Amino acid sequence: MIAERILTLGARPLHTFEDYIKNNKLFVGKDISNDVEAVSLIVSSLTQLLKIERVILKQADDAFDEGTNSMMSDFIKEQEKTIWMMKAWLEDEI
Repeated sequence: MIAERILTLGARPLHTFEDYIKNNKLFVGKDISNDVEAVSLIVSSLTQLLKIERVILKQADDAFDEGTNSMMSDFIKEQEKTIWMMKAWLEDEI
């Protein structure tokens, strides 16, 4: 979906694991078997993604790019709900 949007805008999306790893801004967990640790990592990753998506949302708004704006808005809405549910499961302050 994101790659298609990038192509629609006339750019070239990342498409190799090397590119993704080089541009990664999220912590990568390894050998996590504890449920609390796993859910906490997901919350942390989604929280970081939200920050990135809000920057993209602002840039899309400034460029009058309604398609990207709508896509980011949808992602943000769903991820905020997911974070809320996971924090409730963790019994974290919401």
